[in-house]
Amino acid sequence: MEFLYRKACIADAESIARVHVESWRSTYKEIVSDRYLDSLSIEEKKLKWERILSEDHHTMVSTTKDGVVVGFASVGKERSGEYEGELYAIYLVRDFQGKGIGRELFSRSISSLKALGCHDMFIWVLRENASKTFYYSYNPEIVKEETIIIGGEGYVEEGLLLSI
Repeated sequence: MEFLYRKACIADAESIARVHVESWRSTYKEIVSDRYLDSLSIEEKKLKWERILSEDHHTMVSTTKDGVVVGFASVGKERSGEYEGELYAIYLVRDFQGKGIGRELFSRSISSLKALGCHDMFIWVLRENASKTFYYSYNPEIVKEETIIIGGEGYVEEGLLLSI
């Protein structure tokens, strides 16, 4: 199956929200409480993505030939100002993982950050997330650890830094 890649537009907000919620529910099922995952709302995420996509953004989507969004990635300047670039989010629908889409979105994210003049990419990843092996294949340095609260429970996030 062939996939297409393009910059996201505001009309993609609902599709991105669907991927975002579906991906969280499948990726974090054994990590985050079912109560929290069940509370995730496509409508709430849609509003968030409409706001993001209506501003200057660096979000790209992967679609099937039929135009169905199956994954997305969003990058930009690192939020704390400590590093240059940041991968804010990268999510794929479970059925489309392992097909090279994530690697292509990641590669395009790096290109976007380079175009912004960035020489590094900072990434937060939950320590218990099995998908973090994807990031480790790029040989990042663990530069931070932080406990975050999700659904009233604490989880350790690792802050990874890649030279790009």
